[in-house]
Order: sequence, then structure tokens, then C-alpha cells
Amino acid sequence: MDIEQLLSTITPEAFERLLYAVETGKWPEGTPLTPEQRDNAMQVVMLYQSRHNTDPQHMSVAAGGDITMKSKAQLKREFAPDQETIVQTKLNEE
Repeated sequence: MDIEQLLSTITPEAFERLLYAVETGKWPEGTPLTPEQRDNAMQVVMLYQSRHNTDPQHMSVAAGGDITMKSKAQLKREFAPDQETIVQTKLNEE
């Protein structure tokens, strides 16, 4: 089976299982991955991301195969809470 055939058979659900396995070192059921399984799963995850990842996170593979690296300022903007104030109170009223 060539790479294109392999990637065309991977469903988003299968990709999520592979990604979980690579991130945690075990399958979702709890069975640990062998070193060979981990290496193979990591390769498949990176290949899949290189074809389908249109919204890459920091240090992930984007569509096209480039690794996305975001600056500290970009990450701060991404994770900063919305500037909308929900509740504002004075703590020391005398």
C-alpha cells in the first residue's frame, strides 16, 4: 500500500485514535504502544496532518508539510482571554 492509499483510508476518528496514542504512549483502551507502533503511528499522524491540517497549532505539521512554529506574541494572543468584561466589582469599599 502506498502513502496516498494509506492516507485516503484514514478517517478523522482513526486519526484521533492515532494522535491520542502518539501523545500518551497508549491506545485509548489503555494498552501501551510498542516502540515500533509508536514510531509508525507518529509517521502516519505527521503525514495525515501534512495533508489535512488547515488550522495548525504550535509545533504541529500544517497542510503542505511545513512545521508551524508560533512566536510568543502569537501564542499570547491566541490564549489571551477575551477582553469583554463580564463582571466588575470594587473589593475594598469603605
